[in-house]
Amino acid sequence: MASFLAYEDKGTDMGRLPLVLVHGHPFDRTMWAPQLTEFPRTRRVIAPDLRGYGASPVVAGVTPLRTFADDIAALLDDLGVDRFVLAGLSMGGQIAMECWARFPDRIAGLVLADTFAAAETDEGRQGRYATADRLLREGMRGYADEVLHRMVAPYADADVATHVHRMMTATSPEGAAAALRGRAERPDYRDLLTRVTVPALVVVGEDDTYTPVADARALQAALPDATLHVVAGAAHLPNLERPEEFNRALGEFLERVDA
Repeated sequence: MASFLAYEDKGTDMGRLPLVLVHGHPFDRTMWAPQLTEFPRTRRVIAPDLRGYGASPVVAGVTPLRTFADDIAALLDDLGVDRFVLAGLSMGGQIAMECWARFPDRIAGLVLADTFAAAETDEGRQGRYATADRLLREGMRGYADEVLHRMVAPYADADVATHVHRMMTATSPEGAAAALRGRAERPDYRDLLTRVTVPALVVVGEDDTYTPVADARALQAALPDATLHVVAGAAHLPNLERPEEFNRALGEFLERVDA
């Protein structure tokens, strides 16, 4: 299966494992701008736009997490990347868990940022379907205005907040709705995490209200070999809000996996 995803592919391997970055909802690959600046200096870094987001094609209906995972596998096949470190934030973290379920032999290290492993609650499922319907009815702007200061802390740098708001309003309502419906029906990954055989890094913004620090601690506890890094002064997007600290934690983890 050939890939149709838009993507960034920067840097060269230099004998080190490639880093694959999976963005969250409702964003695009520019969510990883600070990491796409920092890490290609020492390794190959690949950041796709998931289907329905950014410059990738919009597929309406329902997009299950397994479809996102299969898209990533197809892209990496096209790019000749066999083994890599996989990092995902929020929905991207859940997609990374699904990737581990589908092709664990290709993943040398796992980074789970501001995410959680449990299946959706009945209330959460209803909320995702209702939000999907709302986005199709109203578009993205009202939603983006409402959630901006949960995505990034109210005290975040104004340029970061502007970037996050721009990503959200540029997202296709059809693509975002399809992903929301797919996430509503996602499996429970908690048992899967106990069988992860590679090193893992769990990162979370200290002020994240979507996936609080308690969720990150639960991920760390489930994973056999995991380090937890709590980023002070950040909410749901610490990679953008506190990029130097996020990059430092990620860089140390990558060096460990390379070794």
